[in-house]
Amino acid sequence: MVHRRPVGPYRGHLLTAPEELSQDTRRFLAGLGLETDGHEALWLEALTHGSLSAPRNYERLEFLGDRVLGLIIADWLYEQSDQAEGKLSQRLNALVSREMCARQARAIGLPPHIRLGKQAREDGGADSDNILGDVMEALLGVSFLTRGFEPTRALVRTIWSDAMSGRAGHAKHPKSALQEWAAGNRRKVPEYEVVERSGPDHAAVFTVRVSIKGVGEAEASGTSKQEAEKRAAAAFMEKFG
Repeated sequence: MVHRRPVGPYRGHLLTAPEELSQDTRRFLAGLGLETDGHEALWLEALTHGSLSAPRNYERLEFLGDRVLGLIIADWLYEQSDQAEGKLSQRLNALVSREMCARQARAIGLPPHIRLGKQAREDGGADSDNILGDVMEALLGVSFLTRGFEPTRALVRTIWSDAMSGRAGHAKHPKSALQEWAAGNRRKVPEYEVVERSGPDHAAVFTVRVSIKGVGEAEASGTSKQEAEKRAAAAFMEKFG
């Protein structure tokens, strides 16, 4: 018989009693200032991909962490800058993007601690931008639940400090730049088409073609449709712009 027990004061949701975190993962979390005592089931959930047979995976916590991260970055941008809403939104989108979250996950050494099924790991799931970005957000979700907003904000400001002080989001998004280029040259709007989708669901690769009638076309690949479109737009501008 499987015994279920409540995990912390989190609206009474229940988890099957989980296996323990490894000592390496405990040290990894402690290095980020994250305490595991009393909340082990939540940390395991945040680190667990759906390919592993487990009662829960990171998806619900990623949903929460995504919103927490967005609020923290928006607050930080508002505090730092008097730019107009459009510029703030441009930077926000870049700083909370899946690609950026994956970059921060690699920077803190997260990949070895993600719990993946055998096939997902062999397929490179531990280095997938989609998985790394989701788990990064899931960890922030657990931090918010177990420690509250202020400590989680401090954690994000530490991890994202280089990205915030860098050029992320300052440059115009390639798709916007391409659309403006087309309008300025009296061309039709760019058309995007997914020409190939390969790989398993947890490590999918999309190839997108962008074309402008009377000018030409360019292709690029990415781990999401949006990322592939962005890269294709940049490739088009490099080729024809």
